[in-house]
Amino acid sequence: MIEYKIYCAGKFISSSKKLEVINKYSKGIYATSYLADKEILELAITGALAAKEKCKQLSSHEKFIALKYIAEEIEKNKNYLAEVLCIESAKPIRYAIAEIERAAQTFLIAAEECKRLPKEYLSLDWTPNGKSKEGIINYFPIGLVAGISPFNFPLNLAVHKIAPAIAAGCPIILKPASSTPLSTLELAKIIDRTYLPKGAVSILPMDRITGNLLVTDERFNLLSFTGSPIVGWPMKAQCGKKKIILELGGNAGVIISETANLNEIINKCVGGAFAYSGQICIHAQRFFVHPKHYDAFLNMMKIETEKLIIGDPLKTETQLSNMIDEANAIRVEEWVNEAIVQGAKLIFGGKRSGSYYEPTILINTTTTMKVVSEEVFGPVICVEKYDGTIEDAVKKINDTKFGLQCGVFTNSISELDYCFTTIEVGGIIHNDVPTIRFDQMPYGGIKESGLGREGVKYAIMDMLEAKILVK
Repeated sequence: MIEYKIYCAGKFISSSKKLEVINKYSKGIYATSYLADKEILELAITGALAAKEKCKQLSSHEKFIALKYIAEEIEKNKNYLAEVLCIESAKPIRYAIAEIERAAQTFLIAAEECKRLPKEYLSLDWTPNGKSKEGIINYFPIGLVAGISPFNFPLNLAVHKIAPAIAAGCPIILKPASSTPLSTLELAKIIDRTYLPKGAVSILPMDRITGNLLVTDERFNLLSFTGSPIVGWPMKAQCGKKKIILELGGNAGVIISETANLNEIINKCVGGAFAYSGQICIHAQRFFVHPKHYDAFLNMMKIETEKLIIGDPLKTETQLSNMIDEANAIRVEEWVNEAIVQGAKLIFGGKRSGSYYEPTILINTTTTMKVVSEEVFGPVICVEKYDGTIEDAVKKINDTKFGLQCGVFTNSISELDYCFTTIEVGGIIHNDVPTIRFDQMPYGGIKESGLGREGVKYAIMDMLEAKILVK
């Protein structure tokens, strides 16, 4: 049995609370780790505070060397890390490898960005009393960062908190999802080999009660949370005076306009719909199709979905496998069945076997149905028409409490401009699905999809505070 010790203030330790990590496909126990208790969390906080000044004093070059080393080691061990990620999450190996590559790239981006931390000069003589005065603005690390990351991208979403924290000069304590902690604990082994101050990074699987101390403890200066809205928004009320960044997902929409070429876009749409069983914050959930293309698009989606290869996520040909657990598969099943009772029509899929749920296509859906109005976080899409005008398509996209990303397939500049100015989301992806993220871009949502932005440069800025010298 493989054992993974938790990483606390530069030391690998165990606790009295064992954590069994299940192979999400075979259902056997793959490895054991541990849950940190309050005493271990206190050790991590104490270590982070002790390392705070050392992290602050790190030069850009020193941070660059550490971040670049981590990126290179991730890339060097890519296949092994991808296998671990695949087993703990049931993410097909093709997607697991892509996630490992993105994590390495995220550290490399952070290595570059740490050389470009902002400084400003400001003339203050705009008013009579400012004559001969000037300001120099520097940005300093905000302090201790708490990070909470989810199961669906167990490495790269954690890295989007850890890498910017290192670049900003902030110590960080990260809580990975208890169902998928191994990827980050493998990362801890790499981080431990750098010359970063011990205590700069701690990675602690915790239960929710202990983990909530990351939210409430006033010694943390910033909380970065990625997860569900039902968990995330209450944190805003609980976090006290600390800054908070929330990335909370959504029910991303796709517009397929009259000018779209279905043959060119269909594979992108299938990928956006069903990659990793839809367990992606920017999963393409709602498709709004021009009447000219509706019947053909629906038929093509059904045909291509039927071709998806299902099975063991460790096999390179597998495109779809189990969901993270049976409870979530049951929830998706219940939502789909409820929608059908309410009048939705099933075009494909709709069956569950254990924690596997078939890729599912629904039509005749309405905004009163959970499969439309909520984040399904499963392999389910709803395909509907719009009236042919871009205004109606945008109205349908905006008819939701969420606003993370959307995709717009159009070859009309005027339509694209209208979408960019009127769609209520944090990101619009032109001629592709919303399931795309580049790790250097600002990423986050509006409305109930979150607060603030991730993306390395933008996360770094949230971890810095401005200070002005007036002379």
